[in-house]
Amino acid sequence: MANTAGLIKRCAYLFSVAKDISYAELKALVGKSPTLVLIDVRGVDEYGKGRIPGSVNIPVDTVEAALSMSPEEFEATYGVTKPQKDASELVFHCQIGRRGAKATDKAREMGYVNARNYPGAYREWSQKDGK
Repeated sequence: MANTAGLIKRCAYLFSVAKDISYAELKALVGKSPTLVLIDVRGVDEYGKGRIPGSVNIPVDTVEAALSMSPEEFEATYGVTKPQKDASELVFHCQIGRRGAKATDKAREMGYVNARNYPGAYREWSQKDGK
């Protein structure tokens, strides 16, 4: 019974925090916020064809393993500081939104309570930014 109550409480909390970030909100953070951790979960080839400035590439199938790394290993592998579980500006994105949502859900399951998805994804960013 206690496990069920705990699970219900955890699920309620996960859905109480906004899971998505808009283009305008992200645009206001990119290049301006020192705490933004922007993770592009597309494949390496996709990432190589264009990216949102300041993003780090962690393909969706490696997100769980990456977020399970020690802070030292994460920084050595990805060149950025590993986000804290309560990081206020942790954003995932992909090409059209599905993989970003999957990565956001995985991060939240792992305790990254403020993780958000940019559902407009790289497609919207590149259209609006003319890239």
